[in-house]
Amino acid sequence: LTPFYPEGGGQVGDKGYLEDSHGDVVYILDTKKENNVIIHFAKNLPKHINETFKAVVDAKQRYRTECNHTATHLLHQALREILGTHVEQKGSAVHSKYLRFDFSHFSKLSIEELRDVENFVNARIDGKLALQEKRNIPMQQAIDEGAMALFGEKYGDEVRVLSMGRGDDNHYSVELCGGTHVNALGDIGLFKIVSEGAVAAGVRRIEVVTGEAAEKYVAEREAALNEAAA
Repeated sequence: LTPFYPEGGGQVGDKGYLEDSHGDVVYILDTKKENNVIIHFAKNLPKHINETFKAVVDAKQRYRTECNHTATHLLHQALREILGTHVEQKGSAVHSKYLRFDFSHFSKLSIEELRDVENFVNARIDGKLALQEKRNIPMQQAIDEGAMALFGEKYGDEVRVLSMGRGDDNHYSVELCGGTHVNALGDIGLFKIVSEGAVAAGVRRIEVVTGEAAEKYVAEREAALNEAAA
C-alpha cells in the first residue's frame, strides 16, 4: 500500500520520501502506474530493503496539484455553460504550478468569453462551495445519474463520482475522476487564464494558474502595465 498518487487522468504523480527505522531516507521523484502496480521512481536505493518504511508525500506539491485538478472540473463546466455543450475535454495536464486543458471548439475565444469563463469559475470558488464525492458507484449507475466520462480515460466496473460548483442557477459539474482534489472550492484561490490557442483542427487549449501562482501572475502583469504607463 502507498499514499503516493500515480500519474493518471492528466495529473502528475506525487513526490516525497520513504524513511526507515534507522532514519535513512529514499527520495521519491515521481510515481506512475504500470499494469495496476504503483511504481515509485527513487533518487537513491534503500539501504535496508527489508525494513518497514514510513511514506511521506510532499504535502505542498500535492495541495497545489489538488487545487489545479479541481479547477479543471470547474473550467470544463464553465466552457460548456458559456460556449455550448459541444465542448468536450480532449486532454489535460495538471501540475503543481499550472494546468493545461484541451477541449473541442470551432473558433478562438474572444476576450469577453475568456472573461466570462474566469468569472464563472471564480464565482464558484468565492462561494466556497463544497465538493461531494461518491465512491464505488457502478459505472452504469453513474452515467445514468448524469456523470460525464472524460476523454481517453479507462474506467472499471465501479467508479468515483465528483460533484462540484452548484451555484444559484443549480448548474454543477458531475464527472468520473480518480484524481486528488480539495475539500472545498474556496481552497483553490484565484483562478486566472494565462493563454488560449489552437493545438489541432477543432481543438483549443487553455492554460491556467491558481492560488499563489495566479496572484504572482497578476502582480507581474500589473507591474508591466504600470511601467508601460510611466
